[in-house]
Amino acid sequence: MALEQKDIELLERVIYKNSDDVAVSIARSFERLEERIDAAESRIYSRLADVEDKFESCRQDLVDELGDLKGEVRELSEARTPHGV
Repeated sequence: MALEQKDIELLERVIYKNSDDVAVSIARSFERLEERIDAAESRIYSRLADVEDKFESCRQDLVDELGDLKGEVRELSEARTPHGV
């Protein structure tokens, strides 16, 4: 059973039509993947900003605590040194 020209043309149309459908499907998949990547990137930047805020808060707490300790050490030092010496 030999294929006629019209059968070959029909097969070609089916193949071309399916290739377009596949290409559209792949393009949509890439669009969804891009959206997911963008969302993940946004979450990462948000979490990094939270970490930076917490780090800065802890740093400031440590600076304040060290300033308090420095003041206490000075007070102790002044209390132990006789005045007028």
